[in-house]
Amino acid sequence: MSFGRCWAVALASLFCFGLALVAQTGETYKVRLSPVAADARTRPELAGVGSATAVLTGSKLAVTGTFEGLKSAAITAQLHAGAAAGVRGPAIGELAVTKATAGTIVGAAELSPQQIEALHKGGVYIQIQSEKAPEGVLWGWLLK
Repeated sequence: MSFGRCWAVALASLFCFGLALVAQTGETYKVRLSPVAADARTRPELAGVGSATAVLTGSKLAVTGTFEGLKSAAITAQLHAGAAAGVRGPAIGELAVTKATAGTIVGAAELSPQQIEALHKGGVYIQIQSEKAPEGVLWGWLLK
């Protein structure tokens, strides 16, 4: 085998190794949870903060996070996909949430190619619902 051919094989192997390493480590996203948009009717029930990290490995998005300061106990948490950051969209996955005014969020969802594209554009967000704010109390978009 010639030196040039060996060099090309070595470079191709290094490239494949790099791709495999990226696939294993995944893409990491951060989210800051804050009160959802409010109107005069919902504003009194909206309070709290939180943060989470999400890792996309292949098509699986794994989420872990915490929240605190809700005025009533959390009842559900979901992943949603909108067209872009700040644009509401439908739920695409359920997350486990502590049924209290402070706690954790954890879960994973298999994303479709369209949902992965939305994630890359900043259109995937977490939303927590509470007893007194069943339409949403905290939300935040997953950003790199």
